[in-house]
Amino acid sequence: MTQIAITHLGLCTPLGDDPQTVLRHLLDGDTQGMAWRDDLIPDSQVLVGMVTTELPSIAPELQRFDCRNNQLLQRAAEQLAPAVEKAKTQYGADRIGIVLGTSTSGIARGEKALAYRAEHGVLPADYLYSKQELGNSCDFLQQYFNLTGPCYTVSTACSSSAKVFASAKRLLLAGVCDMVIVGGADSLCKLTLNGFHSLESVSKAHCQPFSRNRDGINIGEGAALFTLTLGEAELMLAGVGESSDAHHISSPHPEGDGAVAAIEMALKDAAIAPSQVGYINLHGTATMKNDAMESRALLKVFGEQLPPVSSTKPLTGHALGAAGALEAAFCLLLLSALNREQGLPPQVGDGQWDDDNPALPFVSQGQAPGADSSRLKNGRLENSGLEYVMSNSFAFGGSNASVIFCRGAKR
Repeated sequence: MTQIAITHLGLCTPLGDDPQTVLRHLLDGDTQGMAWRDDLIPDSQVLVGMVTTELPSIAPELQRFDCRNNQLLQRAAEQLAPAVEKAKTQYGADRIGIVLGTSTSGIARGEKALAYRAEHGVLPADYLYSKQELGNSCDFLQQYFNLTGPCYTVSTACSSSAKVFASAKRLLLAGVCDMVIVGGADSLCKLTLNGFHSLESVSKAHCQPFSRNRDGINIGEGAALFTLTLGEAELMLAGVGESSDAHHISSPHPEGDGAVAAIEMALKDAAIAPSQVGYINLHGTATMKNDAMESRALLKVFGEQLPPVSSTKPLTGHALGAAGALEAAFCLLLLSALNREQGLPPQVGDGQWDDDNPALPFVSQGQAPGADSSRLKNGRLENSGLEYVMSNSFAFGGSNASVIFCRGAKR
């Protein structure tokens, strides 16, 4: 079987922008990346996941790409720059592809331009509609790295930057590319906040995935990037599953048929049994229908073999088109050598699970994979190690993706 290596990672998230910091906040269940904003929904305060690190300026020669979405992306891209430059020398600029996921692109710049027009009667002199196009971030990254290989965007709402792993795998296996840069970026903007608010899907406080008291999502922002090549490394792409159930434009299939199909395809692609998955990062949006569907889908596939699970969206908000990339990064950090004690992200919330849905084995604070709650060592639960982790992303329109990552030999 041809193997896909994940060789480098770049981060810009509400939990931080370096691997050590992000992992620490992740394992602590730290919600300090969430902030109240009163400028996104009229006459209302809303809790969002927000990147607070200082973002880089877009270079003068790339000003046509200047927007917050691309600043988030550039912060993550800076961390990949040495690896990409080395790959350009080794493979050539035309052999390095880029596949990104997004749902906002530079929409926030368009919102500011409309506000300016309402006040002055004309659009700002520097306004470019292209900053709002979904392909803008991918084009920016290609220009930023000075690459000429395949370059395109996947925009399937909340599964966008999970599906990019499947796209990269196809490019590598087809021999079109020797390296593919994948990931996603989304930035906070009024359009998405007010859209979900109109659907009555925005939580009034911290989101509570799978709680009987859940009342909707928190929106977030961020970016994550990865370099993929053929071969073996410390971290590997084990399997990807994609499906489209097309049950409804905004509601998932109530029994999770599409989710089941994606999960089963990912397991088959990875050539592993459900019992080999050590942790699942849930889509877990805290909406009534998504959580109900996902819990049923997991029960159908895993039954009594369900591993520890949690949703990390209470820590970052739901980054929509970037959610799959952020949560893939979290999964890879869990598998990395940085996670020496093999910790898992706890399920943050009120702990009052919805009895109308199948019970799930949510991660508790300090829990590790394969842990036996009767055995403690230095205050932490003993564990049997973490080899495979799964990340689920289920989007509007039934566009589903499940991605499995694993350890490689070079550990």
